[in-house]
Amino acid sequence: MPRPVPPYDVESWAGRHTHHWDDWSLDSLVAAKDSRVVSLVVPARNEAATVGDVVTQVRSALVETVALVDEIVVIDSDSTDDTYAVAADAGATVHRSAEIRPDLGTRPGKGEAMWKSLFVTSGELIVFMDADLVDWDTHFVPGLLGPLLADPGVELVKGFYERPMGSGADAVPFEGGRVTELVARPLIRLLFPELAGLHQPLAGEWAIRRSLFELLRVPHEYAVELAALVDTERARGLEAIAQVDLGVRAHRHQSLHDLSGMATQILAAALARAGAGPAVEERPPAVGLR
Repeated sequence: MPRPVPPYDVESWAGRHTHHWDDWSLDSLVAAKDSRVVSLVVPARNEAATVGDVVTQVRSALVETVALVDEIVVIDSDSTDDTYAVAADAGATVHRSAEIRPDLGTRPGKGEAMWKSLFVTSGELIVFMDADLVDWDTHFVPGLLGPLLADPGVELVKGFYERPMGSGADAVPFEGGRVTELVARPLIRLLFPELAGLHQPLAGEWAIRRSLFELLRVPHEYAVELAALVDTERARGLEAIAQVDLGVRAHRHQSLHDLSGMATQILAAALARAGAGPAVEERPPAVGLR
């Protein structure tokens, strides 16, 4: 059964904690950042076709032109293509997830790649971005950093966007995000209604304070985004979460077979947190980080 929750005014929260990517100028964000370190982490598996462009654009716009991002780290999760070499050639620091703290073992997946980034990054603020983007812009990164730099009470920021199916002339508006609409949002409405104001709970573009991420339990695979939201609300409250409209985002779409596996992982993590399903294997918080 869902846990009892306080009466949340979801509309009020959304009104106060929903932003647009251009609510802040780059100059104001750089000034607010001051001496803090910002890490961009890109978890990747077999994304040689797109990861180089992601790294190159961010490095040019936000490292070399404007000093908003201090390091770009790609975590390669058992790729069998040239993801590692392409990301390195584009200027990222690249690590194979299985080789980060091998004493802790390895369970390849997106969640593990993100969790292990804590051992090889130094940023007080961490921005996560998927490696398979095809229609996007570098404003994603400052947009996600805006609430963290403007409000010390915000600790996790989710991006949301229009998600077309396909890209370019073949794009069909609003038909992307199938697992979000068919699995994640119905689950949230039923089990975690306090989070119902979030437009895209599974968005791969999000930012978090390191001090919070170190405390979270992280599923090994695709449920990391939903788990982080539920656990953040429980640990810090709804006011610690914000969301930012990033415009339009397109990426390589998965087959229905792959989406079924993702949906199963998300269901398992959600049901476990609601006390209605078996525990799922997760990376524990703060294991050997210091």
